[in-house]
Amino acid sequence: MMRTKTEKHRGKSHFCKKRRTGDEKYTGILEKTKSGFGFVRREEGGDIFISRRNMGGAMHGDTVVADLLPEHLCTRNREGIIEKILSRGTTEVVGTFQRNKRFGFVVSDDRRNNDDVFVKKSDFHGARNGDKVVVKITGYPEKNACAEGTVTEIISRCGEKGGEIKALIRANGLFETFPSRVNAEAKARSKEKITERRLAGRKDLRGKTVFTIDGASAKDLDDAVSVEKLSNGNFLLGVHIADVSHYVEADGYLDREALKRGNSVYLLTRVVPMLPKVLSNGICSLNPHEDRLTLTCQMEIDCHGDVVSHEIFESVINSKARMVYDDVSDMLENHNGELIEKYRFIYRDLLYMEELAEILRKKRKDRGSLDFDFDEAEIELDEDEVPVKIDVEERRCANRMIEEFMLAANQTVAEHFFWMEYPFIYRVHEKPDTEKMTALKTFLSGFGISLAGNPDNIHPKTLSGILLQTEGKPYENIISTVMLRSMKKAFYSTECQGHFGLSFKYYCHFTSPIRRYPDLCIHRIIKASIRGQADEKLLQKFRADAAVAADTASLTERKAQVLEREVEKMKKAEYMQDHVGEVFDGIISGVTNFGIYVQLPNTVEGMVRLDSLRDDYYDCEDGKYRVVGRLTHNVYALGDKVKVIVIAANPQEREIDFALARDHQEF
Repeated sequence: MMRTKTEKHRGKSHFCKKRRTGDEKYTGILEKTKSGFGFVRREEGGDIFISRRNMGGAMHGDTVVADLLPEHLCTRNREGIIEKILSRGTTEVVGTFQRNKRFGFVVSDDRRNNDDVFVKKSDFHGARNGDKVVVKITGYPEKNACAEGTVTEIISRCGEKGGEIKALIRANGLFETFPSRVNAEAKARSKEKITERRLAGRKDLRGKTVFTIDGASAKDLDDAVSVEKLSNGNFLLGVHIADVSHYVEADGYLDREALKRGNSVYLLTRVVPMLPKVLSNGICSLNPHEDRLTLTCQMEIDCHGDVVSHEIFESVINSKARMVYDDVSDMLENHNGELIEKYRFIYRDLLYMEELAEILRKKRKDRGSLDFDFDEAEIELDEDEVPVKIDVEERRCANRMIEEFMLAANQTVAEHFFWMEYPFIYRVHEKPDTEKMTALKTFLSGFGISLAGNPDNIHPKTLSGILLQTEGKPYENIISTVMLRSMKKAFYSTECQGHFGLSFKYYCHFTSPIRRYPDLCIHRIIKASIRGQADEKLLQKFRADAAVAADTASLTERKAQVLEREVEKMKKAEYMQDHVGEVFDGIISGVTNFGIYVQLPNTVEGMVRLDSLRDDYYDCEDGKYRVVGRLTHNVYALGDKVKVIVIAANPQEREIDFALARDHQEF
C-alpha cells in the first residue's frame, strides 16, 4: 500500500518525549525489524527495545542515543525512545520500485528495513514499476515525513532473469563488475608471457604428473596435486597453488580492490569474484596443458601420517588433466572401467592419493578433529534461474581426498612460518566458552551421555568421541547440531592460537589465493622469505598488511556467508511454492519460543508455528531444545521425526510455513 509523506509518521505524539526519564541515556546502533519496531544494540550488551512510534525518524543502521522509559509506561523490559541520531548508517537503499503517476516509493529488500523511500517523479530516472533499483537518500525521515530519495541505478527490470540475486548482491555492497582501473591492470598482467627469464629461481615441475581435481562447474582452479611413492615406503605429496601474487602486486589497484572484497562469493550459478575473470579464470587458474606459475608445498609423509620433511618453494607446473570429483570418485569407489581406461596415465597416482588421504584422515581423527558431516543443498536452476530440483550434495571420496591434502599443506605452512617468527595470518578457531560447554554437558546427560573433563578446558578429542559414540543412533543429528551450535566461529588473526575444531596447533589458509585475500597476503610473505628479501622494513610492512587483511577478511567472510545463505533460502522458498499442499517427512531441526523448524530430506527447512498446534498451548524449554504441551504434555524436541504439509512459501521473506499434517487434516 502506498503511503504519503504525511501518513507515515502521523500519530507519533509529542507526549512520548515528555515521558522519558532523561537520566539514563544509551548509545548504540538501531536494528529495525520488518514489523517496524527495533532494538538499540550496544557493544556492552543490554539491548533496548524501541517501539514503532518512538523511532524519532531513525532508520535501520543509524547510531543513536536512546532514553529508557519509566517502567509503568513500558510494554516490555528495557524499552526506550530515540532521543538523538548521532550518525546515519544508510545512504542508499536497494529495493523494488513502486510507481504511481505523480510519485513512487522504493520498498527496501532488506527485511530489517521497513523504511520506504519516497521518490518524486522527476527523480525516477527511467525506473519502471517492479524494477529493482538503488535509491540515494536525499532527505531523512522527520516527524511527519518519510525518507526521500532519487533513483541512481536500475539493477534489473521487472521479471528479468536473476534480478532478485542481483539486487541482493548490490544490497550487500558487492559488485560483479570491477572499476576500469582494476580491469585495465588485470588485462595488462594477464598478457604477460611465461618466459624462461621469468622462471629464474623456480623449480620446473612441468615434467611431473600434476593435475587438478575440482567440481565440474569450477573455473577458478587454484590448487593442483601430485603424489609419488618413495623407495622407503613414504609418500611425496605436492600441493601446488596458483602464484596469484606474481600478477597482483601489493598496493596496486588490483590489490586494493581484492582486499576490499576479501573473498569471492559463490551464489549458485553466479560468482562475485575477488579478482577479475581474466585473472581468476585465466592466467592464474591452473588450467590443463598450460604453463602456470605456482607456490608448492612438498611434504614427505610416512605411513602414520606424519610429515617427516617438507619444502616450500616457487615453481612452474603444467597440469596434465582437469579432473572432476565425480569421475575420480567413480574410479575409486565404483572401479568404473571406462574412466579408468581414459585416465590410465594418472590412475596409479589416484590410488596412491586414496591411500595417503585415508592415512591422513585417520591421524586427524585420532587426534580428535571434529567432522560435522551435515547435508548441504545442491540446487539445480533452469536457464531462467528458476529452481527445478533440490538434492543433498554428495561429498564423495575425491572431495574428502583433496580436503585432506589441503589441510596438510595449510598446517605445514602455518607451522613453518610460526617457527620463523614472521608476520603471518593464521586461521583461528578458539575453544568453546565454559558456559556453552556446561550447557552441552547438561544436555548430553539427558541422553545418558557423559561429557568428561572440566567445561572450561574441553579437548576436541572428547567431543569427537561423543560424535563417534552417537554415530548411527536416532539422536545422532540432534547431538551434532547442538554441539556445533556450542562452537565459536573461526576467524583470521595475526596470532597463532590454534584451530580447536581441527585439533591443530598451527593452521592457516594457503591454498586458495584466487578467492581468499589472506592466502594472497601470506603468499607475498612466503616468497619474500624464499628470496631472502625479508628485511626489517619489509617485515614491518607485512606486519601492518597482515593485521588489516585478517580483520577485513574476517568481516567479508561473514558477510559472504550471510549472503550465500540468503540466496539459498530464497531459492528454496521459490522451489517450495510449487509444492504447497504436499506432505513431507521431516526432522525437527530447531526450536524457538514461537515455532519449531523442520528440515526435509532435501535440506529445505520451514517453520511450524506454535500457534498452529491445535491440541494444546506449548511452552519452549530452551535448554532442552523442545516444546511441551501444558495439558497434554506432548513433546516436540530437536531431532524428532514429524510429518508436515507445506502451507505457504515466500521467497521475498525467505520463509516457508509448514503445519503438522495431522493438525492440518483436523482443521
